[in-house]
Amino acid sequence: MSDQIIHITNLSQAHEMLGIAPPKHPLISIIHWEDLTPPTEKTLVRYMSDFYTVMMKDADCGLQYGRHYYDFDEGLLTFIGPKQVFSTTNENFSETGWMLAFHPDLIRQSNLGKNIGNYSFFSYDVHEALHLSDKEEEILNDCIAKLEFELEQNIDAHSKNLLVSNIELLLNYCNRFYERQFHTRATSHSDVVSNVERLIKGYYEDGLQLRDGTPSIQYLANEVNLSANYLSDLLKKETGRNTKEHINHFVVDRAKTILLNSESNVSEIAYDLGFNYPHYFSRMFKKETGMTPQKYREQHLN
Repeated sequence: MSDQIIHITNLSQAHEMLGIAPPKHPLISIIHWEDLTPPTEKTLVRYMSDFYTVMMKDADCGLQYGRHYYDFDEGLLTFIGPKQVFSTTNENFSETGWMLAFHPDLIRQSNLGKNIGNYSFFSYDVHEALHLSDKEEEILNDCIAKLEFELEQNIDAHSKNLLVSNIELLLNYCNRFYERQFHTRATSHSDVVSNVERLIKGYYEDGLQLRDGTPSIQYLANEVNLSANYLSDLLKKETGRNTKEHINHFVVDRAKTILLNSESNVSEIAYDLGFNYPHYFSRMFKKETGMTPQKYREQHLN
């Protein structure tokens, strides 16, 4: 397996790689596996996308998340968050099922955007696919059908709300189905990547940034009992991003949500995120997104 990671930044790029027509909406797409041409080469390829992805596949789909293989023996559902590495083998190409992909910007100003972190199956915390009963699969297929219906309509004042509402409905059903599965199947042990993600999230939930600033690489390394260099090497190998990049991604994503859901100015947001000097925050934000925080706010609120 190559250590190279293919970064997919937009849905048009994903459709082009799959050899299908451009998406009907720039921020959400539904793809049916039966519409794709199975690859001829049997290789393991590593990918990272900027989207939330939900995949319904049949057995033997050859999916690997981080360095963990999903266990499966029947139809299954898998979830991948933005900037998280996954691999697929072409040897056992799925012939039935679908893939839902949506960009964080679609949901950022919604209730779902504020609470997307509560759907833990989008993180490395869960290495076990969701196995569905026939009835559960039928329910999720109905949610997909509603989304597809909406994508066929002309965009109007209701389009975004209906798309987001149906995504949220689908994810809430998945939460219920996972809870059912957790009672019948053993969960996987957390790895270093999931520990780091939880630590960064918990750091901000506890307000430690107001006292100590943004989380340091050494802080995270101490918490997982590794040296700072070893942790960064491990994360880079597993996810394509070192420790600092993990921290920056979390901070920028949190900043985007605050920018679009509050009237705080950029300096206030910077201090709330643990920056003593707002221009350091603005510089980091622009490096990650290509625009200043104020420009991001103006562009997405207009």
